[in-house]
Parts: sequence; structure tokens; C-alpha cells
Amino acid sequence: MENLITVVDWSRWQFALTAMFHWMFVPLTLGLAVIVAVMETIYYRTRNEQWLQLTKFWMLLFGINFAIGVATGIILEFEFGTNWSNYSWFVGDIFGAPLAVEGIVAFFMESTFFAVMFFGWHKVSPRFHLTATWLTALGASISAWWILVANAWMQYPVGMEFSPAEMRNVMNSFFEVALSPVAVTKFFHTVMSGWTLGGIFVIGISCWALFKGRDRLFATRSIRIATIIGGAGMLLTLMTGHSSAVQVSETQPMKLAAMEGLYDGGNDQAIVAFGILNPEKEVGDDKDPFLFEISLPYGLSILAKNDPHAFVPGINDLINGYTADGETSISYADRIALGKEAHQALRIYDAAAESGDEAMMTKAAEELKANFDHFGYGYFDNPEDIVPPIGMTFYTFHIMVILGMFLLAVLALMAFASYYKQSWLGISWVQLIGIVSIPLVWICSQSGWITAEVGRQPWIIQDLMPVGAAISDISPAMVQTTFWLFAVLFTALLVAEMSIMVKQINKRFPKA
Repeated sequence: MENLITVVDWSRWQFALTAMFHWMFVPLTLGLAVIVAVMETIYYRTRNEQWLQLTKFWMLLFGINFAIGVATGIILEFEFGTNWSNYSWFVGDIFGAPLAVEGIVAFFMESTFFAVMFFGWHKVSPRFHLTATWLTALGASISAWWILVANAWMQYPVGMEFSPAEMRNVMNSFFEVALSPVAVTKFFHTVMSGWTLGGIFVIGISCWALFKGRDRLFATRSIRIATIIGGAGMLLTLMTGHSSAVQVSETQPMKLAAMEGLYDGGNDQAIVAFGILNPEKEVGDDKDPFLFEISLPYGLSILAKNDPHAFVPGINDLINGYTADGETSISYADRIALGKEAHQALRIYDAAAESGDEAMMTKAAEELKANFDHFGYGYFDNPEDIVPPIGMTFYTFHIMVILGMFLLAVLALMAFASYYKQSWLGISWVQLIGIVSIPLVWICSQSGWITAEVGRQPWIIQDLMPVGAAISDISPAMVQTTFWLFAVLFTALLVAEMSIMVKQINKRFPKA
């Protein structure tokens, strides 16, 4: 048992390491692709050589980032087979379908036109090259779509049914999986946040060039395009963020409660604008959840339900069960009991299948179907084990929100300065704000990803399969070894990318 826990924990850390490194490159790919396409469009229409140089420079940084992102993404997908083979067996044909489409169609399209975009200058017509650039950006977004469909299905499993004969889930509606409302919202929220990150990245590097007194025209034009793309991305990220919160309240209420550190819910629920959690607080005790907090009245009810007076359940409400606003939720203890009944029905079905007792198979299948909504809870004995890490979920969510507001202000400042008050771009504190925003936008992006994934724990598939049941039969030493190998490899790749980018930036903006 101790070995199993060790394997689960190390496998989770390994997947988190891989995913977070990969996520450093993905949003920049999504954002830079659009920025480069817009710049090349301006060049195509004006034939101004300055815009051609702009396009080629940012395209070069895009290409460097794209290459490293592909390398980390391949390793990430292989881990489902090496570390999470039980998961792959249990839902492989559902989860694997969007990933297969992504590899066969989207990534193939993206890679093909990337080659034309990067190496096709003076080899194809300007119109065809521009088309290839836009198709590369489109391919990156389509690739993100299918990957996010797979991830959204883990958050909100739909379009499938359990086959007791095969002892696994099988897809019964590809369109339900592909067009899940959670997938649609997650796609737009993620891609638009990539636009924001790409915009801030371009603004930050351009502000560095201004700070060093190098090529003001080049930097100013870059900032103008970046504020348009980044600003549009930020506004759409905020809109889809609200939609995402509504969906989380409906499909993953425990995640929402953890995001707010909300133990006891209620009507007219306030939202925490800033708070420090009480580290001694535990589920079920009477201690105050916060050492300090600043809350906005009605905020969480509005965010989660679009109604300032709506009831929002807390952690204790979800564990103990509640009835409010015409909604009833049974306790986790009851869900665990029903889940164990589902497990027992599956065992009876399996035994009846071996003995050829069709009547018993039919009866067991009916009992399994009746309780399947609680199937995942049957893996637990203690309701408190189904609560995600509250501290990490709470802090990453609030870091994301606070930094998001800061980045919105940065984008507004840079848009005003580049379009209406260009003299402001010569002010050192304005330039420094742009430079400092580069690491902050990545912290914001990573915080959002951590909130989404850690807030789902202990589930690998929400309400259906916990991480402990998804693991492969491998030794702890093997996982620990590969963890450190990947840590060293990914760090080396990150350092290499940053070194190459810095070299290219210094080459483009040489010292006077």
C-alpha cells in the first residue's frame, strides 16, 4: 500500500512537472502566431519593409518557442501510457479520440504550414506565404481545441457509457465529447489567455528595447499590434472566465468552494478579493478559515449563479449534503455507499458472466447503471479524502485574478501610450512596467492552469475515477528516476530557449 501511495504521488508530481513546463510554451505559441500573422498582413497590404522586418523577427522567436513546445508535448502524451495505464484502459477510446484527431489533422496542418511560413520566403508568392502564416496560427488553435476537449472531458465526462462486459467506458457520442460546453468555454478561455500572454511578451521585449534606447520605431509598432491582440485576448479571457466559473459551480462545486476557501456556504455569498487562509483550519472543525480577508458582498453568488442572492455551497455543505434554492445534494458518505454498491454490482456481473448466468448479469447491469453516477466515490472510505488541496487552489486562483487585473491595466496603459501619448513610451517607469510584466504574465497563466488541475483532485476523471485507481503497475524508483531526468531535460530546454531568444533579441537590437 505504501508503494502504491508513493507511485501515485511521484506520478502526479511528474505529470505536473511535464504539464507546467509544456504550458510555458503553448500560450506563447498561440499568442505570437496571431501577432505574426497580423504583422505580415500589414506588410502584405503596405509593402513596407519595416513591417517585413517586424514580421521576420517575431516569427523567429515564435519558431524557437514552437520547437521546444513540441518536444515537451510529446513526452506529456506518452505519460498516459507509461504512468497512467489503468486510466488509458478505462477511458482510452474516449480520451484518445480527440488526441488522435489533434495529431493526425491539426498538428499535421500546423507543422506543414509552419515549414512554408518559416522557409518559404521568396520561394512561394507573398499571398501564399501570408496564407501559410494564418493557417499556422489556425492550426495551433485547432490543435489546442482537441487537446482541451480531452482535458475538458476529464473535468466533465460526457458522451460515454460504461460497458460491464468490457469493464471500461466506451464512447457513444463523439459530438457530445467534442462540443461539450465545458470544452468550448475552456478553449476560448485558454486561447484568449494565450493572446494576452503573447501580447505582453511582445510589449515587454519592446519596452526593454526602448529602455536601452534602441530602435524606437520598431518597438513602438510592435507595442501597437501587441496591445490590440493582447487587449482583445484579455477582455475575452475575462468574459469566458465568468462563464467558466458558472460551469464549475454546476459541474465541480467542490473545486469552486476550494477556490474561495469556502467551508460553509449560503445565500448572498460574498467573494474573497484578498485573504490569508488559516493554516490550522481543517474540514469539520469550528476554526475561522481566514486569518485575514477582504470580501466583496454578493460577489460569489453573482460569479457562480448570475444571481446576487443565490445559494453557493461550501466544503462542509457538499460533504454533509444540503437542500437550498430547490436543489438537493446528497452527502459524500451516501455517495460513497452508492459507489460501493456499483462496484459490488460490477463484481457480481463479472462472476455471472463467467458462470453464464444471463439473468444475474442483467440484474447486476441494471444495479450498476442505477448507481453509476456515484461509481468513482466507491474508491473512497473517508469523505474528507475527496476534498482538493484547499491552500494551493485558493492561492493560485487569487494570484491569477489579481495578476489578470494588473495585466489589463498594463495593456490599457500601453495602448494609450502607443496610440495617443507616445512620449510616455520614453518614460523609464512605463518601460519597466512592461518589462516586469513578462514574468508576471507567466505566473498568471501557470496559476490558472494549477487552479484548474489541482482543484479537480483527487479525481483524474471528475466523479468517475480517482488518481489512485488510474496508476500503472510500476516501481516508485522508476518514477522518481524519470522525474529527475525530465526535470533536468526540461530545465535544459528552457535555458536553451531563453539563451537563443536573448541572443536573437540582442542581435535585432544591438548596442548603439
